Amino acid sequence: MGYRERQPSPVTVSYRRSDDLSEVTREWPAAGIDELAGAVPWRSFRWYRGQKHYSGTYWSATNRDHVIYESRLELARLLFADFDATVNHFVAQPFFLRARVNRRIRRHIPDFLLFTDGLPRVVDVKPAARLSVEKVRFTLDWTRELVEELGWNYEAWSEPADLELRNLRFLAGFRNAERFDPELLKAILHQSTSDTTLGQVLGRDFGEPPARVRSAVLHLVWRRDLSVDITQPLTKSSLLVKGI
Repeated sequence: MGYRERQPSPVTVSYRRSDDLSEVTREWPAAGIDELAGAVPWRSFRWYRGQKHYSGTYWSATNRDHVIYESRLELARLLFADFDATVNHFVAQPFFLRARVNRRIRRHIPDFLLFTDGLPRVVDVKPAARLSVEKVRFTLDWTRELVEELGWNYEAWSEPADLELRNLRFLAGFRNAERFDPELLKAILHQSTSDTTLGQVLGRDFGEPPARVRSAVLHLVWRRDLSVDITQPLTKSSLLVKGI
């Protein structure tokens, strides 16, 4: 059942400015995407003895800055966002939604807001096992309707395929562009074609130690100048596709 059938009060959205951490509250339809792009996380970090969730910060190659997460599953979603060539920027815990629905106050803070080449995408990260919980399902459905009213995209994201995640975790170790020689990267791309395998590229002589060449090739895979099927095991026979 959608929230419209429950005759809600006007929905408000609040966010914190990055310059002075002041709070701004507006009615939801007036939410400006440019304003939200500069928001900082709504909640502060929480660390306490015996906590069951795993919090931390992830250095994003896309943002060139650290992004917070509050679970290993949220960290996984950050990896996928950072690897996605269509994502230009993302914000964790971007805003706070509040409304009275069916005589109850409903509150929700989405996990991420992704700024893409297309429409903005609001993301909630939930374990698949919790998607059938009535309260969780209601909150996600309510949030989806609000987001789609603005013409944005909404995503409820759960556990990815294990192999795909393991490949991304591995490739993320090569994500920082500042650690790689631009001339070596250019030389590798020049000698790569769309029918090249990973092993063939690694076997070529670029006048650099093999370890440096290997790291540079994997950085090019991370930034999608050389693409590989991450749903399959990464081996020397993995086919590289140029410029995708």
